[in-house]
Amino acid sequence: MEKHNQYSDESLVGSMEDFSNKYAMVNNVNIHYVEGGQGTPLILLSGWPQNWYSFHRIMPQLAKKYEVIAVDYRGMGTSGKPEDGYDKKTLARDIYELIKYLGYEKVYIAGHDIGAMVAYSFAANYPAATIKLILMDATHPSEMMLKMPMIPAKGTFTEKMNPQAPYGFWMSFNQVKGLPEQLLEDRFYLLQDWLYNYVMIDPSAMEPFERQVYAAAYNNADAIRASNGWYQTFTQDIEDESAYGPLEMPVLGIGGNIGGKTLKMSLSKKAPNLKTVELENCGHFILEEKPAEVLDLMIDFLG
Repeated sequence: MEKHNQYSDESLVGSMEDFSNKYAMVNNVNIHYVEGGQGTPLILLSGWPQNWYSFHRIMPQLAKKYEVIAVDYRGMGTSGKPEDGYDKKTLARDIYELIKYLGYEKVYIAGHDIGAMVAYSFAANYPAATIKLILMDATHPSEMMLKMPMIPAKGTFTEKMNPQAPYGFWMSFNQVKGLPEQLLEDRFYLLQDWLYNYVMIDPSAMEPFERQVYAAAYNNADAIRASNGWYQTFTQDIEDESAYGPLEMPVLGIGGNIGGKTLKMSLSKKAPNLKTVELENCGHFILEEKPAEVLDLMIDFLG
């Protein structure tokens, strides 16, 4: 196989036993997903700057207990990248329409990073379709996000994200339209590698091949534009969140050294049936730094 094809969905799925590479046209967008296993359906939603493959380390074990459906939502990977529809409510509608397309009425749903925002929106908008919800190191945009600093406090912006004063410049950078595509096309790995090193306790946990897979998925202008759309809709997401009621279903929050505390603080009044876990010696990319622990927590919670 030629080197430039080794990062394709077909090649990646081909290396995973009993998983299939599929597409579905739902809500006027073509959605890519990887499916395998049997049992109650479990929707997996990755975050930025990754795709469905971020769950590949735990998908085979999950597939022994659940029907695993790892989805590239609108704007991600080889799914459609329309000009609009990147607010989390629309992304959740895409997932809901996919579930109906697959013939399911209720699902487990889990998301990391932006995927956690989509999973939260799904649970808030379609509670009858949500059996249990898992949020990984992120939750839905809320008014708290408007208080994030544009400039880091003196001495807090170093080579590693400061747990006491986290600074995420990309939240602002990704708001810019047009420029990121020009700067990062064909060299997206520069931003990705810096990000992994900054927000992970152990950057070596993100293996070179995994980095290459994600760089390939974001290395063109269309992919950068679409993925930045997830950030450019935050103000709409915040407005939508203000109208959501409590999440009545069981909710599990799993986070690292920063996300774990944030999940507990932000969800305590929104999810009455909540459990949160802060993983020790772990940064933002919990699926790479602590895959075994995340897998055990998921299975114990889902049952």
